[in-house]
Amino acid sequence: MMRILVFNAGSSSLKFSVFDLALTDSRIFKGEYEQFANGHCVLHYRTGNEPAEEHQRSETGATVLDVIHKVPTLLQEFGLADFSAVGHRVVHGGELFRAATLLDDSVMQKLDACNNLAPLHNPVSQAVIELSRKLWPGLPQVAVFDTAFHQTIPDYAHTYAVPKSWRDKGLRRFGFHGTSHHFVAWHVAKKLQQPLNTLRIISCHLGNGASICAINHGQSVDTSMGMTPMEGLVMGTRAGDVDPGIFSFLQRELGLDITAIEKELNNASGLQALAGTADLRLIEQRATAGDAEAQLAIHIYAYRVRKYIGAYAAAMGGLDVVVFAGGIGENSAAMRRRICERLEFLGLYLDDDHNRQLVLDDFAALQIQAVDSRVRVMVTRTNEQFMIAQEVRQLLESRQQPAASYRIPIAVSARHVHLSHAAVEQLFGPGHQLTLQRALAQKDGWAAMETVELIGPHGSFQKVRVLGPSRAATQIEISRTDTFTLGLDAPLRASGILQDTPAVRLRGPYGEITTDGLIVAARHIHMSPRDAVKLGLKDGDYVEMKFGAGERAVVFSHTLIRVKDTYSTEMHIDTDEANAAGISYCTDGELITMPDHQDVGVGALQHSSSS
Repeated sequence: MMRILVFNAGSSSLKFSVFDLALTDSRIFKGEYEQFANGHCVLHYRTGNEPAEEHQRSETGATVLDVIHKVPTLLQEFGLADFSAVGHRVVHGGELFRAATLLDDSVMQKLDACNNLAPLHNPVSQAVIELSRKLWPGLPQVAVFDTAFHQTIPDYAHTYAVPKSWRDKGLRRFGFHGTSHHFVAWHVAKKLQQPLNTLRIISCHLGNGASICAINHGQSVDTSMGMTPMEGLVMGTRAGDVDPGIFSFLQRELGLDITAIEKELNNASGLQALAGTADLRLIEQRATAGDAEAQLAIHIYAYRVRKYIGAYAAAMGGLDVVVFAGGIGENSAAMRRRICERLEFLGLYLDDDHNRQLVLDDFAALQIQAVDSRVRVMVTRTNEQFMIAQEVRQLLESRQQPAASYRIPIAVSARHVHLSHAAVEQLFGPGHQLTLQRALAQKDGWAAMETVELIGPHGSFQKVRVLGPSRAATQIEISRTDTFTLGLDAPLRASGILQDTPAVRLRGPYGEITTDGLIVAARHIHMSPRDAVKLGLKDGDYVEMKFGAGERAVVFSHTLIRVKDTYSTEMHIDTDEANAAGISYCTDGELITMPDHQDVGVGALQHSSSS
C-alpha cells in the first residue's frame, strides 16, 4: 500500500486529500475547511473520485490551525487511518530547497529562513507541518515546494539587474505555481502521446492567483511570478507588474508607507481595483451590459497574458502548445478567445466553436485549436495535490535504494561535431568516410581524424573534432562560453533534439555548409542497463550528482539519465561546467539523489481527479 495524505494550507483555508497510489483511480478522499467566521467554518468533502457527490457541513474552528486537529477523526469516520506518508505544499523554498524534502528537526529550522520570502504563506504551512508531525509522529512528512519546478530557470532569466549586495541577500526571481505547471506539462504530454522533452509548452495557470510558465523540452525556463507572487499577470487582487517607482511616488503624494503600499498591491489591486470585484464571471456580465470599467479590466487582463505568451514563445524559439488551467483558464471561453487573438503570427488559430462548446471532465485535456493551427491550444484541470503525492512517493522510493555511495566516472566534453553522411561528403569530398583516430568510452562512438572550422557571425573555432560514425542529422555541441565567441545563442538541449536550433557554418578541406543543429548539450549520464536496474533508474530520469567534499563540494542538479545497451556508465559535462566546479578530466562523482522520475504513470494521470 502507498497511501499518501496531502495538505495544502492557506491563510484562510485548509485543503487535504488522500491518494492510494496502488489504485488506478488514486484519489480516495478530498476535503476542505474554509469560510472561517465567528468560531465556525464550513467543511466540504468527497469520498471516492471527482464525480462523487460533494457534501458540506458546519464545523467549529476559528482558524486553519484549529481544524487540522479534526482531520484524523474525520478520516477515521470514512475508514482512512493508515498512511505511508504525509505531503505538504510549501509555497517558497528559496535557494535552499530544490526538490521534495523529507522533514526533520534540522529541515524545520532551515524552513525558517524562507519565511521572509513568503510571509503570508510559509508560516502557515510551517505551523501545519509542526502540528501534523505531532498528529502522525511515526509517518514520514515531506515538503513539496512551489518554487522547486522553477529551479531550472537559467541565471539570465532569474537574475534582477540590481546591486550585488542585494542579490547576495537572496534577491532573485523564483516563480510559483510550480507544482501546477509541472502537472499540466506532464498531463498534456501524456494526452498528446508525445515525450515531454520534445515539446515547447506555455502553461497558463489563470485563477485568483495567476502565472504563466515557459516549459522548454520538459524544463521550466521562465515564469511570470518573481521573488514573490506579486510579479507578472493581473490577478484577482494583485496588481502584477508595476513600476517600482510607485513606492516613492505614493509616499510623496499619499503619505503611504511601504507596508501599506505592499498590502494594497496584494489585496486591493488587480481585477478588484479595476472593476470592483475579483470575480471574472461578474465582470464579464457587466461588460456585456456595457460597463466601461469591466470592459477595460477584461482588456487589461487578456493583454497581459497575451504579451507574456508572445515573450515566452520568443524565449523558447517557438511554441508547440498553449495550455489553459485554473478557474479562469478552465471556465471562461471568452477570456481564452481574447487571449488567443492576434497570435496568428505564431501559427495559433482558435476554433471558436470548440472553445465555446468545451465541456471539461475530470481527466480531460481538450484541444480547441483550428484544424490549420500549427500550435495546439488545450484546456485542462490542474491537480497540484496529486502531483504532491507523486513527488512524495518518488522520494520514499528513492530512499529505499541502497544507502551505499555510488560513484560514476565523469568525462568532460570539449566542443565537437556529429555529421550527417551528406555533410561528410560536402565537407571532405564525395565518397569520403570518417577515419578512426581513437575509441571513446561509449562503444557506439569514436573520435575521428577529421576536424572542421566552426564559423559564427562574430568569430570561429579552428580544428573542431568530428565524432563518428555519421548520423542522420548534423549536431554541433558547444559550451555556453563558446556561444559568445561565435555570436550565436544556442539552446540547452538533450542530444538529438534539434528543432529550431540556430544555423552555423562548417568549413572542411573540400567545401563549406550552413547547417542548423547547434546546441549546448544538457549534462547527462550514459548508463548501462545493468547499472540502471541496480540503481532503480530508467531512461529519462533526472538525478543529482555531487563532486568534491566539504564547503567546496558542488552539486549538479537535473542530470539526465540515458540508458542504452551499448552504453558504459559515465557522466558527460561540458568545459564550462567542469571549470565552474574545478573538475579535472579524470575524476568521478557521487550519485546523491535518485530518481526524479519523469513519468508519473500514464494510468495515474488519466484517472486521477482534480483537487
